[in-house]
Amino acid sequence: MSTLEIAERDNSEGTVLDLTGDIIFGEANTVLRTAIRNRLREGKSDIRLNLDHVGYLDSSGIGELISALTAVNREGGRLVLMNPGDRIMRLFEIAKLTEIFEIER
Repeated sequence: MSTLEIAERDNSEGTVLDLTGDIIFGEANTVLRTAIRNRLREGKSDIRLNLDHVGYLDSSGIGELISALTAVNREGGRLVLMNPGDRIMRLFEIAKLTEIFEIER
């Protein structure tokens, strides 16, 4: 079973992927990668990842987010990370990811 579940919805600013679970090494990364790539293939390049219900993010999860950002940028789109919890936001700050990601709290 995947440690990450994804629900999709559209809003005025693009496609929102509501993530629930952990973004960690293994199947969770594959689930996220597939979801992002599928949206890009559908021509949906403005993607917002709602992290409100993500409890944990490991180094491979960070790598997957960076890969997603690269893929979206390549398509001329926009990737926004929404609602990261305090713990995940602190990780982004320590790793200086706040300088490369657009983050909405």
